[in-house]
Amino acid sequence: MQEAILMTIASGGRLGASVLIPRVINSLLGIESETHGRKKETVSSTASRLRRKGFVCFEHGHYCLTEEGEKILKRWQSSEYMIPRPKKWDGKWRVVIFDIPEKKRVIRGELREILLSAGFQRLQDSVWVYPFECEDVIGLLKINLGIGKYLLYMIVDQIENDRFLRMDFGLI
Repeated sequence: MQEAILMTIASGGRLGASVLIPRVINSLLGIESETHGRKKETVSSTASRLRRKGFVCFEHGHYCLTEEGEKILKRWQSSEYMIPRPKKWDGKWRVVIFDIPEKKRVIRGELREILLSAGFQRLQDSVWVYPFECEDVIGLLKINLGIGKYLLYMIVDQIENDRFLRMDFGLI
């Protein structure tokens, strides 16, 4: 519920978050009446808890994310990009290459952070490698960050001098 509230505020709920947050939560929880006492109480106490933790603040009649709130939301969202590790490596490398324009440098930086936190190794600034199947995660990244035409996903049989990569990933 905390993540849903933070996401609502971050995605434009700033203007009427006090009205919008309960509606979004009710929708997520499948509640038909927004005046349902117990659930409304839960939403309110969760928002208060986020405020006490310093993740949101209430200014000029609406909620907004603090810097700490933005950090925690990014961390929760990056967990969407975790890749399950199979028991056995298939011997193929997954290579991600991107060329994101300078006007989208913030997204480029965000992509690098996500790749790093998901366990990818950097070969060059915009060339990253991973040893396991991750096509679904890369597809999700393309959609969520809006970078489909700037990112290329490849499955390769061999990378020159990959001994250090295999060591880094614990494949030797």
